[in-house]
Amino acid sequence: MHELDPLDVDRDVPGAVAARLRSLLGPRREQAAAADPVFAADLADRVADFALGGGRLMRPQLLWWGFRGAGGGSAGAPAALGAAAALELIQTCALIHDDVMDGASLRRGRPALHAALDGQYGGHRRPACGSFGSAAAVLAGDLALVWADDAFAESVLGLPAAPRAAAEWRTMRTEMVAGQYLDLLGQVTGVRSPDRAQRTAVLKTALYSVGRPLALGATLADAPEALVRTLHGAGRSAGLAFQLHDDLQGAFGDPGALGKPVGGDLRDGKPTYLLAVARQRCERRGDRAGLRLLDEVAGSPDAAPQDVARLLDLLADCGARELVARRVGELCEQGVAALAQAGLPAQAEARIALLFRSACAPAPPPAPPPPGGAVRPGPVLTGEAR
Repeated sequence: MHELDPLDVDRDVPGAVAARLRSLLGPRREQAAAADPVFAADLADRVADFALGGGRLMRPQLLWWGFRGAGGGSAGAPAALGAAAALELIQTCALIHDDVMDGASLRRGRPALHAALDGQYGGHRRPACGSFGSAAAVLAGDLALVWADDAFAESVLGLPAAPRAAAEWRTMRTEMVAGQYLDLLGQVTGVRSPDRAQRTAVLKTALYSVGRPLALGATLADAPEALVRTLHGAGRSAGLAFQLHDDLQGAFGDPGALGKPVGGDLRDGKPTYLLAVARQRCERRGDRAGLRLLDEVAGSPDAAPQDVARLLDLLADCGARELVARRVGELCEQGVAALAQAGLPAQAEARIALLFRSACAPAPPPAPPPPGGAVRPGPVLTGEAR
């Protein structure tokens, strides 16, 4: 096996991560087929195809550039690339489970995994726990998580920074689950404060999607703790902007661009910062009609399209949409400013800043030409904060 040149990865990080994913998923597909061909076809192959099909690979890119920005080179490059691929499998787990919890029928413009399984076996007897597809998708997400943990452990084995990196990995997984739980809890308890909504967004997205991947990459380069903390803090700000932007897109975005219907978070009553701010503003100005509309429509799965449209008008009229959009811009620039204090090499700083901005804006600014070859610009990231 030839030595991995980090400069080759720099030129196309998404392509390198996808190639590593394919190489590690091949043997796992074979193991699944050896266990049982039906299990392999129905679950293992679907999990592998999900991981390889259409993801934007933001988290793996941030991990890689955190590694390179902290001085990571040839010696640690295979470990960093393997960890980046493992991180995409964690995201696969999160999205499969998220679609089950949300009852979402679409993901990336195609049937969600649980919906596809229900379509395949929908005429059969339903299990006691609910639909067959939902129960099977829980197992599919678990399989992705197992594969992720195995891939991460194999990748960092023998690396001097492996114990520190493993601690980051464990913390990231726990924060991700905690954030998703708070999201579910908010839907059933009706806790609607902006502070609580922001705490949920920090755990569910800001740390898991941006702060921890950057910190993990820097840790794999055996960076000083001070640099790891700086990158973590910069990522926390940009990651929170990412989630708040995603909330706006989920309410006001283009369904074609998102790959799923808009308004789902409103109907589910998700405790988003957008809804919390709208409620706070209605309370402060004594808008009883607005509060009544929030109570009647937010959290009502059967809300009529015209009622959702009225709620969207309220979010705009009360100033919540504008306030959250402004907060997105402020947080994103805070992240970029904090990143500039880290003293990273110019190429790594430019790539991370571009990923920050492309995650938080309708369109990313042009990428500065990095030294050492052209790198394709990061995509606009909407609808996949979780």
